[in-house]
Amino acid sequence: MDRKMANRKLIRLSQLKSKLAVENLEEIDWVTFGVIVKKVTPQSANNGRTFSIWRLNDLRDLSQCVSLFLFGEVHKEHWKTDQGTV
Repeated sequence: MDRKMANRKLIRLSQLKSKLAVENLEEIDWVTFGVIVKKVTPQSANNGRTFSIWRLNDLRDLSQCVSLFLFGEVHKEHWKTDQGTV
């Protein structure tokens, strides 16, 4: 993990909103980790394509979640991922 994190900045998922407000994260090599705390049943978009929505949290502040929308190949490959997965 140390090798993978070398020269990268860890931003906690619960800090992401505040960091986006004050930093230009496009210019920083950063990573975050999240746990799937809720999965919404796959849904169909207006174009008929199916997508998933995951609610992610870093388990530090359960009131701060990030919604992740999965479309296309990402949805097809990962929609069965279990809740609780990191």
